[in-house]
Amino acid sequence: MYTLDQLQCFVTVAEHLHFGRAAEELNMTQPPLSRQIQKLEKDVGTPLLLRNNRKVELTPAGATFVLQARTILNSAENARKLAQLSAAGLRGQIRIAYTAASGLSVLGPLLRFIKNKIPAIQIEVFEMVTQEQLEALENETIDVAIGRLADSDDDYRIEEIHHESLVLAAPVDHPLMLQDKPLLREHVGGHPLIIYSPTKARYFYDITVRNFQVNHHQVAYSLSQVGAMIALVASGHGIALVPESAQHISFPGVRLRHFEDLEKEIIKTQIIAKHPSDNPIVHRLFELISEDASQSDHTF
Repeated sequence: MYTLDQLQCFVTVAEHLHFGRAAEELNMTQPPLSRQIQKLEKDVGTPLLLRNNRKVELTPAGATFVLQARTILNSAENARKLAQLSAAGLRGQIRIAYTAASGLSVLGPLLRFIKNKIPAIQIEVFEMVTQEQLEALENETIDVAIGRLADSDDDYRIEEIHHESLVLAAPVDHPLMLQDKPLLREHVGGHPLIIYSPTKARYFYDITVRNFQVNHHQVAYSLSQVGAMIALVASGHGIALVPESAQHISFPGVRLRHFEDLEKEIIKTQIIAKHPSDNPIVHRLFELISEDASQSDHTF
């Protein structure tokens, strides 16, 4: 079977119709160039060039073959470039899982950042709670998670990309919304409370019980999705502690309010990946996020 080197030799001779000039361009002497053409013609099974002491011409078969030869060489060069781009994390596919809360805040800006920085890649997105994200990372069905880990873990590469506050969601006519005095954490006591699930939304649950005195009998419902929590608040089932980005969920009759005695931006959203990852795009993405963070105080 003929080689790419043989095709390149033939195409160069076909362009110049002169062995000397073709050999010079290929940085070789004429004898090995002639041998490459002879091997190619033997593999093809027909003469491709007519040559004598005065001139070189393409045979009808050669004129047909040179078109396909150029296509093959271009395809081979494109394959090489695509492989290099893939290895550099500039081309390919990345699968990203996000939580419902991160979908309200950081997902859109992060996807825009990725497409601006690495426009040639394809992105698939999936909604999952954090525990499902970690399982998907372990099973390698996703490459990156936008979620929250309470503790560092050597098995994961983690970068904080967004901070926001935990706020109260309550009906607009609720006493805690109507009071003139500042809202404090202790004011939540005694009211029916809708909180995050301790199993499916462990991060938010831990923040809640660490910063609020939550009586077991006070909990009306525990859920994993902020949208459902706001819906229950709108239906009069209680008040809820939700991330500030819940303001993007529109439910008539629900208002959000900040606590005066709670740390601001207590919720940290992270981008999480297995360490190390087999996908070069993951490595490139973390590099870009780190570079962006070092140049400004920007978070997504």
